[in-house]
Amino acid sequence: MARTVIGIAGEVLITAGVLVFLFLGWQLWIQGIALNNAQTSEASGLSQSWSASTTGPTAPDQASTPSPTSGPAAGTVSAPVVMAAPAETDQFAVLYVPRFGADYKRTITQGVDAKTVLNAGGAGHYEQSQMPGDMGNFAIAAHRDGWGSPFIKINELQVGDPIYVETQDGWYTYRFRDLEYVAPDGVDVLSAVPQAPDAAPTDRLITLTSCNPLYIASERIIAYGVLESFTPRSAGAPAAIAGISGTGA
Repeated sequence: MARTVIGIAGEVLITAGVLVFLFLGWQLWIQGIALNNAQTSEASGLSQSWSASTTGPTAPDQASTPSPTSGPAAGTVSAPVVMAAPAETDQFAVLYVPRFGADYKRTITQGVDAKTVLNAGGAGHYEQSQMPGDMGNFAIAAHRDGWGSPFIKINELQVGDPIYVETQDGWYTYRFRDLEYVAPDGVDVLSAVPQAPDAAPTDRLITLTSCNPLYIASERIIAYGVLESFTPRSAGAPAAIAGISGTGA
């Protein structure tokens, strides 16, 4: 009798293990492919809709370099266009990170709720942080494993790598600066001046956040970048992403 019970229990455990393995395979592979394809389609659709629109703020027909501490130089504007915060769960931007793949693009949605935002395979914007191009910290989050794994290569970023954010107004070019690892409750990385919540911002930053290590998530990996330039929509997408921006360039 005891042997029979042990045998049945063993079979149940083996079956459960196989089911878990199949579920993980579906989530990390099959589901990931579907989400990545959907993200590519949605990101392209956003970009195309913005390019087709004739409304929106007027901007100079050239890239502009932010100049927070001095007057604008010839051919530049003193600050990039900054859009108003969108409604919760609205897709308002597209993220391009060439280091993550030659055709990499993901939508950015307002909010970081896992069920309604992050599990769709794109990135989410921390609502308490600034908008793209604004003085302070534009902070976003995305999954590193599962749900399309949009930030799986975040640890491979190299100093100087471009990070592009497209909105209805144009393209913001950030340059990767450094990585940091913090505890899951290390929310000061989202401050206008990361890790210095009481300081006044003097830079326009982007912060990418995700879980670390892979499949364990005992800490958070943080990637920082600083704004280099803003390209208005009338000037066309930056050359490095013109072929994948969805603008028809």
